[in-house]
Amino acid sequence: MRAVIQRASRASVTVEGSVTGSIQTGLLVLLGIEDADDTEDITWLSNKIVNLRIFNDEEGVMNRSVKEVEGDILLVSQFTLHAATKKGNRPSYIKASKPDVAIPLYEQMISQLTFDMGKTIATGIFGADMKVELLNDGPVTIIIDTKSKE
Repeated sequence: MRAVIQRASRASVTVEGSVTGSIQTGLLVLLGIEDADDTEDITWLSNKIVNLRIFNDEEGVMNRSVKEVEGDILLVSQFTLHAATKKGNRPSYIKASKPDVAIPLYEQMISQLTFDMGKTIATGIFGADMKVELLNDGPVTIIIDTKSKE
């Protein structure tokens, strides 16, 4: 799994003119899934996202997690995170999982994040043409790949 995690003052996702998910203070997480991903990736990544200390403490030091600041998470599926751009100018998405593999893993990630946060998370709609809005706070953007654990 590959995730782009962005600290947000606010974020939302809209599908066909309707907002499907929105947050105020928290994290916008764009998630790419590949065939090699499994439950271990989900557990590890969810724990990392929920406990990542990228929110400021009282002294302005990034030392608090989204859970500690009682923030929210907006999870959006994004197969283009697995784009291969080595050859030519047209990205290849061969590494990105097809819906029959990706949807169950995406739904498991929603459940795991909900469990780890202790509250419901906001989401987009898998496979939909989504419009994502973000007011990135910082800006703070972290990229994590579960295969390299960084």
